[in-house]
Amino acid sequence: MSIVTNFPLSEKSVEEFVRLLLPEGMGKDIKGEVSYSQNRIKITVEIDGKTGVLEEENLENIVEDQGVIMLKGALLKAYKKNYPWGSLIGVRPTKMTRRFLQMGFTKERVEKLLSNMYLATKEKIDLLMKVIETEEKLLNKEATNMYIGIPFCPSKCRYCSFASYEIGSALGRFYPKFVETLLEEIKLVGELSKEKNFKYESLYIGGGTPSTLTLGDTERILKAIHENIDLSNLKEFTFEAGREDAITREKLEVLKKYGVDRVSLNPQTFKEQTLKELNRTFNKEHFDEIYRDIKELGFILNMDIILGLPGESVDDILNTLNELRKYNMENLTVHSLAKKKGSTLYRENFEESEVERVLVEGEITKLVRDKGMEAYYMYRQKNSLDWGENVGYSIPGFESRFNIEMIEENQQTMGLGGGAISKSIHKETEFIDQIERLVNPKDPALYIAEMRSRHNKKIEFFS
Repeated sequence: MSIVTNFPLSEKSVEEFVRLLLPEGMGKDIKGEVSYSQNRIKITVEIDGKTGVLEEENLENIVEDQGVIMLKGALLKAYKKNYPWGSLIGVRPTKMTRRFLQMGFTKERVEKLLSNMYLATKEKIDLLMKVIETEEKLLNKEATNMYIGIPFCPSKCRYCSFASYEIGSALGRFYPKFVETLLEEIKLVGELSKEKNFKYESLYIGGGTPSTLTLGDTERILKAIHENIDLSNLKEFTFEAGREDAITREKLEVLKKYGVDRVSLNPQTFKEQTLKELNRTFNKEHFDEIYRDIKELGFILNMDIILGLPGESVDDILNTLNELRKYNMENLTVHSLAKKKGSTLYRENFEESEVERVLVEGEITKLVRDKGMEAYYMYRQKNSLDWGENVGYSIPGFESRFNIEMIEENQQTMGLGGGAISKSIHKETEFIDQIERLVNPKDPALYIAEMRSRHNKKIEFFS
């Protein structure tokens, strides 16, 4: 593929766009030409005997890569492609949209840009604007959030690419030493946090499956957090319990004892055969028992489902949505399955289920409306089913601050445990942040070996 234009661009960016959204254009030569008329910019693109044209307000003094953005839109027009998200393939469209609003653009002007320059549908634009409206009430750049990664699971789900290792695998032998190392890291981070006067607003224990921890180790870790970390500014404390097969009433009681106020119970689907084929056990009776325990103990509850799991029909998805009506959760997160490079499904190059997007999204809309929920955060993933998005819905007042801050990359993050990412955020320009990352090893053995040296880097990282 050769790309010839009369304006500078990143060929890699265009090649990736074509690979993801226009696979029929792979290997085809692209010719792009920009022209100007008064305050307008026009892009004409030729590829494979086809022509696409896109014209828009000239914003090059504000949007540095406007030519590339419009070239991608013109390519979609050349192939007569109409995706719900248009040419947007970025993970965080809300972040980009918020930047336009911060620059002083009116809501109407931003909506017009999203429609005309990015070719997004009204439905997706409305979702973006609604999420941003909710986020603005909760974002707090002055605070810090903490993430603790527990990289173990009862079994490895075939769609998963996160830092997770089966507790019964060879790496499971490092579990005891991992816990001891994490306890040491909590103490060290407590000292650093006190020195830096970090004010933690949210704390999230994820993984992996944190409920893989034994009852005793769960209590030891929570006790260490309380003894070493100043939680006086904490507004939420989440434990991603996740799978019903690893949760017990006793563990939930320990979580409650140490101030955890939010938990996740994630069915992903209510079709047991699907879960079995994905290497995930599921017992509906135990799921319902744990659900009742969660509600009885007074936790804020989130449930996750995944659309487009292999082998699932539209009827299977609609059945899962119908089952969700039986549960009173404060949060619901709907994921579109993404073929991630670290997952077994990606390596097996599976074929995605055909999902009638409009029908399914219509049923989701009815479900969340009937439960009094509204969209409060969202993000997208490359390779996701039908170019969908992951959306978090919440009853107003129960939104997860941690989820919002992580997706918007608005707040610095202190990461502990396996695979955890610390983030430091500094102003690059008035409207653009520079984000630096420091990553803990995913592998438990490496984490154990390198924790102290990584912590020394963390001291410098947050200096």
